[in-house]
Amino acid sequence: MKKEELFEITKVSSKGQLVLPKNIRRELNIKKGTLFALTRRGTLVMLKKIEKPILKKDLITLKNVEKAWKEIESGKFKRAGREDFFKELAKW
Repeated sequence: MKKEELFEITKVSSKGQLVLPKNIRRELNIKKGTLFALTRRGTLVMLKKIEKPILKKDLITLKNVEKAWKEIESGKFKRAGREDFFKELAKW
């Protein structure tokens, strides 16, 4: 599995904190205070690391995610295989 395709399982702490695995924190240079944008649809939760201050490209990504959700819910898109999904996700 390529680094871009990393799949991990984690759990929420008693304080409601989500623990990101060490290898992901290291690869993405995630440290104390790193900012994330969060979006949710149903039970799917997505995080996007954002820079301080929030960059225009991060705001565009967040708007694109919302647009994509609406298009998916309207039935505009079909299912993608794992490889195609990660290729498209890498473009973001």
